[in-house]
Amino acid sequence: MRMKNKYRKPTTLRCNAGTRCSFPVMVWSLVGCLLMLHLYSLVCHKHGVGGEIQMRKDHHHPLFHELEEVEEEDIRIPPPKGKRSPRAAKRRPKRPTTLIEEFLDESSQLRHVFFPDEKTAIHPMKDATNESFYYYPGRIWLDTDGNPIQAHGGGILYDEKSRKYYWYGEFKEGPTYHAHKKAAARVDIIGVGCYSSKDLWTWKHEGIVLVAEETTDETHDLHKSNVLERPKVIYNEKTGKYVMWMHVDDANYTKASVGIAVSDSPTGPFDYLYSKRPHGFDSRDMTIFKDDDGVAYLIYSSEDNSELHVGPLNPDYLDVTRVMRMILVGQHREAPAVFKYQGTYYMITSGCTGWAPNEALAHASESILGPWETMGNPCIGG
Repeated sequence: MRMKNKYRKPTTLRCNAGTRCSFPVMVWSLVGCLLMLHLYSLVCHKHGVGGEIQMRKDHHHPLFHELEEVEEEDIRIPPPKGKRSPRAAKRRPKRPTTLIEEFLDESSQLRHVFFPDEKTAIHPMKDATNESFYYYPGRIWLDTDGNPIQAHGGGILYDEKSRKYYWYGEFKEGPTYHAHKKAAARVDIIGVGCYSSKDLWTWKHEGIVLVAEETTDETHDLHKSNVLERPKVIYNEKTGKYVMWMHVDDANYTKASVGIAVSDSPTGPFDYLYSKRPHGFDSRDMTIFKDDDGVAYLIYSSEDNSELHVGPLNPDYLDVTRVMRMILVGQHREAPAVFKYQGTYYMITSGCTGWAPNEALAHASESILGPWETMGNPCIGG
Protein backbone atom coordinates (compact mmCIF):
# COMPACT_ATOMS: atom_id res chain seq x y z
CA MET A 1 0.00 0.00 0.00
CA ARG A 2 1.43 3.28 -1.08
CA MET A 3 1.43 6.08 1.50
CA LYS A 4 0.48 9.62 0.58
CA ASN A 5 3.31 12.15 0.56
CA LYS A 6 2.78 14.49 3.46
CA TYR A 7 4.66 17.26 1.67
CA ARG A 8 2.76 19.20 -0.91
CA LYS A 9 4.31 19.48 -4.36
CA PRO A 10 5.24 22.98 -5.42
CA THR A 11 2.92 24.67 -7.86
CA THR A 12 4.34 24.55 -11.35
CA LEU A 13 3.37 25.70 -14.80
CA ARG A 14 4.17 23.77 -17.90
CA CYS A 15 6.00 26.20 -20.15
CA ASN A 16 6.75 23.85 -22.98
CA ALA A 17 7.20 20.21 -23.67
CA GLY A 18 9.55 18.60 -21.20
CA THR A 19 10.15 21.68 -18.94
CA ARG A 20 8.51 23.26 -15.94
CA CYS A 21 8.67 26.85 -14.62
CA SER A 22 8.16 28.09 -11.06
CA PHE A 23 5.24 30.56 -10.76
CA PRO A 24 7.01 32.99 -8.36
CA VAL A 25 10.00 33.12 -10.68
CA MET A 26 7.75 34.05 -13.59
CA VAL A 27 6.00 36.80 -11.59
CA TRP A 28 9.29 38.37 -10.53
CA SER A 29 10.55 38.12 -14.08
CA LEU A 30 7.54 40.09 -15.34
CA VAL A 31 8.03 42.71 -12.62
CA GLY A 32 11.66 43.04 -13.64
CA CYS A 33 10.72 43.51 -17.28
CA LEU A 34 8.22 46.24 -16.39
CA LEU A 35 10.83 48.06 -14.31
CA MET A 36 13.29 47.87 -17.18
CA LEU A 37 10.73 49.30 -19.61
CA HIS A 38 9.90 52.13 -17.21
CA LEU A 39 13.57 53.03 -16.72
CA TYR A 40 14.12 52.91 -20.48
CA SER A 41 11.24 55.34 -21.11
CA LEU A 42 12.64 57.79 -18.55
CA VAL A 43 16.09 57.68 -20.11
CA CYS A 44 14.68 58.28 -23.59
CA HIS A 45 12.70 61.36 -22.44
CA LYS A 46 15.57 63.04 -20.59
CA HIS A 47 18.76 64.67 -21.70
CA GLY A 48 21.56 66.71 -20.18
CA VAL A 49 22.65 67.00 -16.56
CA GLY A 50 19.47 68.72 -15.40
CA GLY A 51 17.29 66.00 -16.89
CA GLU A 52 14.97 68.42 -18.67
CA ILE A 53 12.03 66.83 -20.38
CA GLN A 54 12.24 66.74 -24.18
CA MET A 55 9.14 67.24 -26.29
CA ARG A 56 8.78 64.56 -28.91
CA LYS A 57 8.84 65.85 -32.43
CA ASP A 58 5.45 65.59 -34.05
CA HIS A 59 5.95 65.85 -37.79
CA HIS A 60 2.23 66.45 -38.25
CA HIS A 61 2.25 69.72 -36.26
CA PRO A 62 2.19 72.81 -38.55
CA LEU A 63 4.93 74.49 -36.50
CA PHE A 64 7.43 71.79 -37.47
CA HIS A 65 6.47 72.10 -41.13
CA GLU A 66 7.34 75.83 -40.91
CA LEU A 67 10.65 75.04 -39.23
CA GLU A 68 11.50 72.45 -41.87
CA GLU A 69 10.71 74.96 -44.63
CA VAL A 70 13.00 77.53 -43.04
CA GLU A 71 15.78 74.95 -42.63
CA GLU A 72 15.48 73.94 -46.28
CA GLU A 73 15.26 77.51 -47.60
CA ASP A 74 18.19 78.51 -49.78
CA ILE A 75 19.45 81.75 -48.24
CA ARG A 76 21.82 83.66 -50.50
CA ILE A 77 24.05 86.26 -48.89
CA PRO A 78 24.79 89.16 -51.27
CA PRO A 79 28.44 90.06 -51.85
CA PRO A 80 29.88 93.17 -50.17
CA LYS A 81 28.96 96.45 -51.85
CA GLY A 82 32.55 97.12 -52.87
CA LYS A 83 32.93 93.76 -54.64
CA ARG A 84 29.60 93.71 -56.47
CA SER A 85 29.87 93.53 -60.24
CA PRO A 86 28.90 96.86 -61.90
CA ARG A 87 27.46 94.95 -64.87
CA ALA A 88 25.22 92.94 -62.55
CA ALA A 89 24.06 96.17 -60.91
CA LYS A 90 23.13 97.61 -64.31
CA ARG A 91 21.22 94.48 -65.33
CA ARG A 92 19.27 94.46 -62.08
CA PRO A 93 15.75 95.94 -62.62
CA LYS A 94 15.03 99.07 -60.61
CA ARG A 95 12.39 98.58 -57.93
CA PRO A 96 9.58 101.16 -58.09
CA THR A 97 9.60 103.72 -55.28
CA THR A 98 6.80 103.38 -52.73
CA LEU A 99 4.70 106.22 -51.35
CA ILE A 100 6.28 105.82 -47.92
CA GLU A 101 9.78 106.10 -49.40
CA GLU A 102 8.74 109.27 -51.23
CA PHE A 103 7.43 110.65 -47.95
CA LEU A 104 10.69 109.96 -46.12
CA ASP A 105 12.93 111.22 -48.95
CA GLU A 106 13.65 114.92 -48.39
CA SER A 107 14.76 115.31 -52.03
CA SER A 108 11.55 113.79 -53.44
CA GLN A 109 9.64 115.82 -56.04
CA LEU A 110 6.46 114.94 -54.13
CA ARG A 111 7.74 116.61 -50.97
CA HIS A 112 5.50 119.65 -51.49
CA VAL A 113 2.43 117.39 -51.50
CA PHE A 114 3.17 116.12 -47.99
CA PHE A 115 4.63 119.39 -46.67
CA PRO A 116 3.01 122.45 -48.33
CA ASP A 117 4.41 125.96 -48.12
CA GLU A 118 4.06 127.09 -44.50
CA LYS A 119 3.56 130.72 -45.52
CA THR A 120 0.02 130.07 -46.74
CA ALA A 121 -2.56 130.31 -43.97
CA ILE A 122 -6.31 130.30 -43.56
CA HIS A 123 -7.85 133.49 -42.24
CA PRO A 124 -9.67 132.63 -39.02
CA MET A 125 -12.55 135.06 -39.54
CA LYS A 126 -15.39 134.28 -41.92
CA ASP A 127 -16.42 137.14 -44.17
CA ALA A 128 -17.45 137.82 -47.76
CA THR A 129 -13.87 138.22 -48.96
CA ASN A 130 -12.60 134.70 -48.29
CA GLU A 131 -13.70 131.18 -49.19
CA SER A 132 -16.00 130.79 -46.19
CA PHE A 133 -17.27 127.39 -47.30
CA TYR A 134 -13.93 125.85 -48.28
CA TYR A 135 -10.95 124.62 -46.34
CA TYR A 136 -7.77 123.89 -48.27
CA PRO A 137 -5.64 121.12 -46.72
CA GLY A 138 -2.06 122.16 -46.16
CA ARG A 139 -2.73 125.74 -45.18
CA ILE A 140 -1.93 126.66 -41.58
CA TRP A 141 -5.13 127.05 -39.57
CA LEU A 142 -4.93 130.03 -37.21
CA ASP A 143 -6.94 130.83 -34.09
CA THR A 144 -8.53 134.22 -33.44
CA ASP A 145 -5.23 135.51 -32.02
CA GLY A 146 -3.45 134.71 -35.28
CA ASN A 147 -1.51 131.74 -33.88
CA PRO A 148 -1.45 128.21 -35.36
CA ILE A 149 -4.00 125.94 -33.71
CA GLN A 150 -2.25 123.50 -31.37
CA ALA A 151 -4.73 120.63 -31.02
CA HIS A 152 -2.93 117.61 -32.46
CA GLY A 153 -4.50 114.14 -32.27
CA GLY A 154 -7.60 115.78 -30.90
CA GLY A 155 -11.35 115.42 -30.68
CA ILE A 156 -14.34 117.77 -30.76
CA LEU A 157 -17.12 118.00 -28.15
CA TYR A 158 -20.40 119.84 -28.69
CA ASP A 159 -21.62 121.31 -25.39
CA GLU A 160 -25.39 121.76 -25.09
CA LYS A 161 -25.04 124.25 -22.23
CA SER A 162 -22.86 126.79 -24.00
CA ARG A 163 -23.93 125.76 -27.53
CA LYS A 164 -20.30 125.72 -28.56
CA TYR A 165 -17.89 123.24 -30.04
CA TYR A 166 -14.74 122.50 -28.05
CA TRP A 167 -11.65 121.17 -29.78
CA TYR A 168 -9.16 119.38 -27.50
CA GLY A 169 -5.73 118.23 -28.62
CA GLU A 170 -2.03 117.94 -27.85
CA PHE A 171 -0.41 121.35 -27.43
CA LYS A 172 2.95 120.96 -29.22
CA GLU A 173 4.55 124.38 -29.31
CA GLY A 174 7.87 123.11 -27.95
CA PRO A 175 10.99 122.06 -29.89
CA THR A 176 11.11 118.75 -31.76
CA TYR A 177 14.05 116.49 -30.90
CA HIS A 178 15.26 112.87 -30.66
CA ALA A 179 15.84 111.48 -27.16
CA HIS A 180 18.54 109.22 -28.65
CA LYS A 181 19.74 108.21 -32.11
CA LYS A 182 17.17 105.47 -32.70
CA ALA A 183 14.28 107.26 -30.98
CA ALA A 184 11.34 108.76 -32.86
CA ALA A 185 11.00 112.53 -33.11
CA ARG A 186 9.09 113.94 -30.14
CA VAL A 187 7.97 117.09 -28.36
CA ASP A 188 7.88 117.26 -24.57
CA ILE A 189 4.47 117.24 -22.90
CA ILE A 190 3.15 120.77 -22.49
CA GLY A 191 -0.48 119.84 -21.99
CA VAL A 192 -3.88 119.59 -23.66
CA GLY A 193 -4.98 122.68 -25.57
CA CYS A 194 -8.63 123.71 -25.86
CA TYR A 195 -10.33 125.87 -28.52
CA SER A 196 -13.98 126.96 -28.74
CA SER A 197 -16.11 127.77 -31.79
CA LYS A 198 -19.71 128.26 -32.82
CA ASP A 199 -19.20 127.53 -36.52
CA LEU A 200 -16.28 125.01 -36.62
CA TRP A 201 -14.25 127.62 -38.56
CA THR A 202 -13.34 130.42 -36.18
CA TRP A 203 -11.55 129.01 -33.13
CA LYS A 204 -10.74 130.86 -29.93
CA HIS A 205 -7.89 129.57 -27.77
CA GLU A 206 -9.26 128.80 -24.28
CA GLY A 207 -5.86 127.88 -22.87
CA ILE A 208 -4.14 124.69 -21.76
CA VAL A 209 -6.79 122.80 -19.79
CA LEU A 210 -4.57 119.91 -18.62
CA VAL A 211 -1.03 121.05 -17.84
CA ALA A 212 2.14 118.95 -17.64
CA GLU A 213 3.37 118.33 -14.10
CA GLU A 214 6.37 120.34 -12.91
CA THR A 215 7.98 117.45 -11.07
CA THR A 216 11.28 115.61 -10.94
CA ASP A 217 9.43 112.28 -10.83
CA GLU A 218 9.85 110.95 -14.37
CA THR A 219 7.40 108.12 -13.64
CA HIS A 220 4.50 110.59 -13.36
CA ASP A 221 2.25 110.24 -16.40
CA LEU A 222 2.31 114.00 -17.04
CA HIS A 223 6.06 114.44 -16.67
CA LYS A 224 7.34 116.35 -19.70
CA SER A 225 9.56 113.43 -20.84
CA ASN A 226 6.59 111.06 -21.23
CA VAL A 227 3.84 110.81 -23.86
CA LEU A 228 0.30 112.23 -23.85
CA GLU A 229 -1.73 111.63 -27.02
CA ARG A 230 -5.26 111.68 -28.47
CA PRO A 231 -7.22 113.43 -25.66
CA LYS A 232 -11.01 112.99 -25.95
CA VAL A 233 -13.70 114.65 -23.78
CA ILE A 234 -17.34 113.70 -23.18
CA TYR A 235 -19.94 115.13 -20.80
CA ASN A 236 -21.70 113.04 -18.15
CA GLU A 237 -25.24 114.32 -17.49
CA LYS A 238 -25.59 112.23 -14.32
CA THR A 239 -22.50 113.60 -12.58
CA GLY A 240 -22.24 116.99 -14.30
CA LYS A 241 -18.57 116.28 -15.05
CA TYR A 242 -16.53 116.65 -18.23
CA VAL A 243 -14.40 113.51 -18.51
CA MET A 244 -11.18 113.33 -20.53
CA TRP A 245 -9.62 110.06 -21.70
CA MET A 246 -6.19 109.97 -23.32
CA HIS A 247 -3.33 107.68 -24.31
CA VAL A 248 -0.45 107.97 -21.82
CA ASP A 249 2.92 106.31 -22.30
CA ASP A 250 6.58 106.50 -21.45
CA ALA A 251 9.18 107.74 -23.93
CA ASN A 252 9.73 104.18 -25.21
CA TYR A 253 5.99 103.41 -25.61
CA THR A 254 6.10 100.49 -23.16
CA LYS A 255 3.52 101.75 -20.63
CA ALA A 256 0.67 101.60 -23.19
CA SER A 257 -2.12 102.82 -20.92
CA VAL A 258 -5.10 105.16 -20.77
CA GLY A 259 -5.28 108.23 -18.52
CA ILE A 260 -8.43 109.80 -17.06
CA ALA A 261 -9.06 113.41 -15.95
CA VAL A 262 -12.21 115.34 -14.92
CA SER A 263 -13.43 118.94 -14.81
CA ASP A 264 -16.55 120.91 -13.91
CA SER A 265 -16.15 123.07 -17.03
CA PRO A 266 -15.39 122.32 -20.69
CA THR A 267 -12.58 124.89 -20.51
CA GLY A 268 -10.98 123.23 -17.50
CA PRO A 269 -8.88 123.02 -15.54
CA PHE A 270 -8.96 119.21 -15.64
CA ASP A 271 -7.77 117.21 -12.62
CA TYR A 272 -5.71 114.16 -13.56
CA LEU A 273 -6.94 111.03 -11.73
CA TYR A 274 -4.95 107.93 -12.71
CA SER A 275 -3.85 105.63 -15.53
CA LYS A 276 -4.39 101.94 -16.21
CA ARG A 277 -4.31 99.23 -18.86
CA PRO A 278 -7.99 98.67 -19.74
CA HIS A 279 -9.16 95.09 -19.32
CA GLY A 280 -5.53 94.18 -18.57
CA PHE A 281 -4.41 94.78 -22.18
CA ASP A 282 -1.95 97.25 -23.69
CA SER A 283 -3.69 100.33 -25.08
CA ARG A 284 -2.25 102.88 -27.49
CA ASP A 285 -4.30 104.80 -30.09
CA MET A 286 -7.78 105.16 -28.61
CA THR A 287 -11.04 107.08 -28.67
CA ILE A 288 -14.26 107.26 -26.70
CA PHE A 289 -17.79 107.29 -28.10
CA LYS A 290 -21.00 108.33 -26.33
CA ASP A 291 -24.12 106.63 -27.68
CA ASP A 292 -27.67 107.99 -27.91
CA ASP A 293 -28.69 106.20 -24.70
CA GLY A 294 -25.88 107.85 -22.71
CA VAL A 295 -23.67 104.76 -22.56
CA ALA A 296 -20.05 105.58 -23.39
CA TYR A 297 -17.49 103.21 -24.91
CA LEU A 298 -13.71 102.99 -25.09
CA ILE A 299 -12.16 101.78 -28.36
CA TYR A 300 -8.41 101.19 -28.41
CA SER A 301 -5.64 99.47 -30.39
CA SER A 302 -4.14 96.54 -28.52
CA GLU A 303 -1.93 93.46 -28.80
CA ASP A 304 0.82 95.54 -30.44
CA ASN A 305 -1.76 97.24 -32.68
CA SER A 306 -2.80 93.93 -34.27
CA GLU A 307 -6.44 94.33 -33.20
CA LEU A 308 -8.95 96.74 -31.66
CA HIS A 309 -10.81 96.30 -28.37
CA VAL A 310 -14.14 97.93 -27.49
CA GLY A 311 -16.04 98.00 -24.21
CA PRO A 312 -18.53 100.17 -22.27
CA LEU A 313 -17.53 102.59 -19.51
CA ASN A 314 -19.00 102.71 -16.02
CA PRO A 315 -21.97 105.08 -15.50
CA ASP A 316 -19.59 107.79 -14.17
CA TYR A 317 -17.30 107.37 -17.25
CA LEU A 318 -14.24 107.02 -14.97
CA ASP A 319 -13.44 103.36 -15.69
CA VAL A 320 -14.26 100.46 -17.99
CA THR A 321 -16.59 97.60 -17.15
CA ARG A 322 -15.63 93.95 -17.49
CA VAL A 323 -17.37 93.70 -20.87
CA MET A 324 -14.96 93.79 -23.82
CA ARG A 325 -14.98 92.58 -27.41
CA MET A 326 -12.01 92.08 -29.75
CA ILE A 327 -12.66 93.43 -33.25
CA LEU A 328 -10.71 93.68 -36.53
CA VAL A 329 -8.43 90.95 -35.17
CA GLY A 330 -5.21 90.59 -37.14
CA GLN A 331 -5.91 93.62 -39.36
CA HIS A 332 -3.35 95.96 -37.71
CA ARG A 333 -5.49 99.11 -37.53
CA GLU A 334 -5.14 102.11 -35.23
CA ALA A 335 -6.41 105.70 -34.69
CA PRO A 336 -10.13 104.72 -34.52
CA ALA A 337 -12.76 107.43 -35.06
CA VAL A 338 -16.39 106.36 -34.46
CA PHE A 339 -19.72 107.97 -35.39
CA LYS A 340 -23.32 106.82 -35.77
CA TYR A 341 -25.64 107.55 -38.69
CA GLN A 342 -29.23 106.33 -39.08
CA GLY A 343 -28.74 103.55 -36.56
CA THR A 344 -25.51 102.20 -38.08
CA TYR A 345 -22.11 102.58 -36.43
CA TYR A 346 -19.20 103.66 -38.61
CA MET A 347 -15.52 103.66 -37.77
CA ILE A 348 -12.56 105.04 -39.72
CA THR A 349 -9.12 103.62 -38.93
CA SER A 350 -5.55 104.14 -40.03
CA GLY A 351 -2.85 101.65 -40.96
CA CYS A 352 0.17 101.13 -38.72
CA THR A 353 2.99 102.94 -40.55
CA GLY A 354 3.83 105.55 -37.92
CA TRP A 355 4.13 109.07 -39.34
CA ALA A 356 4.32 107.78 -42.92
CA PRO A 357 1.07 107.94 -44.97
CA ASN A 358 -1.19 104.94 -45.52
CA GLU A 359 -4.68 104.10 -46.70
CA ALA A 360 -7.59 104.81 -44.37
CA LEU A 361 -10.34 102.21 -44.08
CA ALA A 362 -14.01 102.57 -43.15
CA HIS A 363 -15.89 99.89 -41.19
CA ALA A 364 -19.59 99.48 -40.38
CA SER A 365 -21.60 97.54 -37.80
CA GLU A 366 -25.13 97.23 -36.46
CA SER A 367 -23.66 97.02 -32.93
CA ILE A 368 -20.71 98.94 -31.57
CA LEU A 369 -19.48 95.67 -30.04
CA GLY A 370 -19.33 94.14 -33.50
CA PRO A 371 -18.93 92.28 -35.69
CA TRP A 372 -17.51 95.03 -37.94
CA GLU A 373 -17.43 94.84 -41.73
CA THR A 374 -14.65 96.60 -43.65
CA MET A 375 -16.05 98.78 -46.44
CA GLY A 376 -12.86 100.10 -48.02
CA ASN A 377 -11.10 103.44 -48.38
CA PRO A 378 -13.51 106.30 -47.50
CA CYS A 379 -11.20 108.99 -48.94
CA ILE A 380 -11.71 108.11 -52.61
CA GLY A 381 -13.73 110.73 -54.44
CA GLY A 382 -13.88 113.01 -57.45
